[in-house]
Amino acid sequence: MGLKAAAHALALAPLAALVAGVARDSLGPDPVAEITHATGTWALRLLLLGLALTPLRRLAGQAWPIRFRRLVGLYAFFYACLHLATWLVLDLGGYWMQVFDDLARRPYITLGFSAWLLLLPLALTSTRGWMRRLGRRWGQLHKLVYVAATLAVLHYLWLVKADLREPLAYAAALALLLGLRWRWRRGGAPAQGA
Repeated sequence: MGLKAAAHALALAPLAALVAGVARDSLGPDPVAEITHATGTWALRLLLLGLALTPLRRLAGQAWPIRFRRLVGLYAFFYACLHLATWLVLDLGGYWMQVFDDLARRPYITLGFSAWLLLLPLALTSTRGWMRRLGRRWGQLHKLVYVAATLAVLHYLWLVKADLREPLAYAAALALLLGLRWRWRRGGAPAQGA
């Protein structure tokens, strides 16, 4: 129970830092851009951390990392929702025609929104009840996380105009995580979960 509480506290720390930054007016000259960037970055980091827990379990030979997979995944979705809400409410001010125009004209926004749409059913079906209802289809559905993570990395890569080091680091981490799964599956040993 103590580890779960610590995990919740760690996952909420970036939000607390943003709230403190808003309260102190210390988010720089464009606070909306800073909030958008921070929430998107934390959504991606937590998404990749969630994908890293299965390989960590396999490499460490311990079951404990899997106990945090749902928690990490839901926080990734939470930050993705904050990222989307920041864009819709603070950046665009609810001008819906601009939303549709951006989705049609800016491919990086289309990719990010598509990633969010793929994460939505995963978050909604993350409970034990949905696992029982869906049976084997639950695991198949939750493999959409690989597509969502790929779209999220591409969203970030396409968004950044100058210094690509950070998005390329996330792309490399995703390639490593997917490569490990592919290698284990090809080698005949299952990767023990999603």
